[in-house]
Amino acid sequence: MSETATPKVGTKTACLLVIGNEILSGRTQDANIRAVAVALGAAGIRLDEVRVIPDVAETIISTLNTCRAHFDMVLTTGGIGPTHDDITAPCVARAFGVPLERHDETFRLLEATFAPGTFNTARQRMAMLPKGSIPIPNDVSAAPGFSIGNVHVMAGVPRIMRAMLRSLVPTLPGGAPLAMASWHSDTLREGDLADALSAVQDEFPALDLGSYPYERPDGRRGVALVAKGFDSEQVRRAGARLRTVIEGLGAVPIEGEPPA
Repeated sequence: MSETATPKVGTKTACLLVIGNEILSGRTQDANIRAVAVALGAAGIRLDEVRVIPDVAETIISTLNTCRAHFDMVLTTGGIGPTHDDITAPCVARAFGVPLERHDETFRLLEATFAPGTFNTARQRMAMLPKGSIPIPNDVSAAPGFSIGNVHVMAGVPRIMRAMLRSLVPTLPGGAPLAMASWHSDTLREGDLADALSAVQDEFPALDLGSYPYERPDGRRGVALVAKGFDSEQVRRAGARLRTVIEGLGAVPIEGEPPA
């Protein structure tokens, strides 16, 4: 696979921290990265990096401080529930050098959600946010994520994370949405296209150009060429060049992604 690019000047960048021992051990498969990437791309924000880190306080704090200094924004998933290993909120507080304190509005919302006598100490922990945080609401559960500075903390449970993402993304500073052009051929292989694709990349250094081989159950095998970027006109032009690359090799270009 070939995929290199330089971000367009002015495009906001983001890093996603996936926090959880269960991801690293293989017990749980992450189901959030693609949703975050798609949502950010549609908002004109480039997801430049994803890091998967354990539920270890010093690792979370050091990684968060490194990333929030390097990227325009950092999103996190995981570690904001009621159990002993849900340590993301206190770690974010330590990273920012602020106390963890009860967020009264969140406390009242949670208290009203649970049946009388069940809003125990563990559940009350979900109302403890770093001082100065702004809650990220969701329409699935009463427990919010939160934003502080350029850091946005969300749940790891996919259904809840997506609800928080829907609330968060419209508030983020973005730009033109990610544009994409794609052509494929059922008769070519990556090796046939490598040199020509490198030449097109040189023409459009601000775009992501990728070649993606595919093989389908019915025996069809080929390669898809994709141009992506936040300048729709450049993407359109690059897409036209990808089509001519396929034609120049004597194959029939088919627009779009290959059917599953």
